[in-house]
Amino acid sequence: MMEGSACSYTYEHTGYFNAIVTDYVNAAPALRPFYKHPVTPDGIKAAIHAREEFATDRKLLVTVLNDQYAQASLQGNALVDANINKLLQPTTFSICTAHQPNVFTGYLYFIYKVLHVVKIAEQLKAAHPTFDFVPVYYMGSEDADLEELSKVFLHGEKLVWDTKQTGSVGRMKPKGVEVLIERIAGELSVQPHGQELIQLLKSSYIGAPDIQTATFRLVHQLFAAFGVVVLIADEPRLKRSMLRVFADDLFLQKPSDLVKKTTTALEKNYKVQANPRNINLFYLKDQLRNRIEKMGDEWVVVDTDLRFDEAALRQELETHPERFSPNVILRGLYQETILPNIIFVGGGGELAYWLELGDLFKAYGVPYPVQVLRNSFLLLEPRALALQHKIGIDTDDIFKKEDQLLNELVQRDSAVQVHLSNEIRDAGAFYDHVQGVAGKVDASLLPHVASLQKRMLHQLGELEKKLLRAEKRKFSDQSRQLASFKAISFPKGNLQERSENFMPYYAAYGNDFLQWIYNASLTLEQRFVVLSIPPQN
Repeated sequence: MMEGSACSYTYEHTGYFNAIVTDYVNAAPALRPFYKHPVTPDGIKAAIHAREEFATDRKLLVTVLNDQYAQASLQGNALVDANINKLLQPTTFSICTAHQPNVFTGYLYFIYKVLHVVKIAEQLKAAHPTFDFVPVYYMGSEDADLEELSKVFLHGEKLVWDTKQTGSVGRMKPKGVEVLIERIAGELSVQPHGQELIQLLKSSYIGAPDIQTATFRLVHQLFAAFGVVVLIADEPRLKRSMLRVFADDLFLQKPSDLVKKTTTALEKNYKVQANPRNINLFYLKDQLRNRIEKMGDEWVVVDTDLRFDEAALRQELETHPERFSPNVILRGLYQETILPNIIFVGGGGELAYWLELGDLFKAYGVPYPVQVLRNSFLLLEPRALALQHKIGIDTDDIFKKEDQLLNELVQRDSAVQVHLSNEIRDAGAFYDHVQGVAGKVDASLLPHVASLQKRMLHQLGELEKKLLRAEKRKFSDQSRQLASFKAISFPKGNLQERSENFMPYYAAYGNDFLQWIYNASLTLEQRFVVLSIPPQN
């Protein structure tokens, strides 16, 4: 297996990340009040200590995990089994990432998130040999955003799982997914590992009772060799640990009040990611996952005929905690209550809403984890690398806009002069001299000279643009090559990881692809990685 080369850049350098992300990774003082632990060795130690003081029901967690693996009909994996058993010990902590059950994992960054927690867990074990650290994928299977979760992009084409089911996507039956698999097979089965990929998809989805089980099987087959433990949080025994919080949300609106206090402070400098509702729970049953609202003396499940008075709702909560599904405001608190977690790895959007939750965690005495921005990659395959080499673009420059790169290319390679920087400089010096002369004669002439100078510099600037445009027409081949490079590396102007799926890479390279991402994954550095993928032998 050939190894690709990797280099990393700050998130500011890419130009694709907002202020809340760049300020967080740079430890900006304005954000410091909104999280508990910095992303440092001392921050990790503090998170471990806080977690040691919190009573996690480890026995229940391990029982649920073993039951879920058995229900998913997964063959035993020694590394995964060992990691699950380690969670019984008070010296074991989880490193967690979370994601919805997008069809076929959704976007590329899903792969990056999961392997990031693996890499961190291994690094922490080396740094803290008396502890164990288990990588966990927490499945947000209760999400009902079918429009987002049912689509996947393959070489820029949007493929959609066509289903009329409603409610929690994780609970939906995967009927109809086989149509997508056949479509994918038609394009990718001819690749070196295409048949392997199609078998992977079929064994995960065909015959699965629901989407969350299919996703469970797919993630297990991809990452069991790395020891990744999968947890489906849609589980009544685990939700029972949240009865007090859920009751406070339904009857007192306490979580909403706490988060509103934090968001008010946060939005003084940043855009708030998620505003809390008065009630932050959905009612989850059968084909329903609908919001709960209080109307007068009743609690109403929105867009249904379901209504509860206080006594009936308290009884429903006590008897069926699985019917109450936390939204983004309460999901993190649930996750950190049931897992012995010290680090959460998430994307920029996840980071933004976690920064709203500090007061909520403090009020309920739940340890707030270290927030680590997930790894981001730009993958340069052989075709992109060949174009980059042919055009002569330095890797440091590939994030620049296409027009800017082409202008720099023309200025660098043109056989004639296409910039007037010296002339503009000399013209400025000339008019500065004229101003000095005019000022000695009559100060009232200075505005007129300044006007002449402004007009002349503008005209020279416009002439320079015309020279550049005329010369660029001679660079049509390079322009097409640059456009192709950008289209491959930044599909429709977006980051590759937010547009593409893992399947074409797996079909081409098999498990080597996962290994390359793992090898190039950073841990706590929080930088953007450009990974060059070598040609296969």
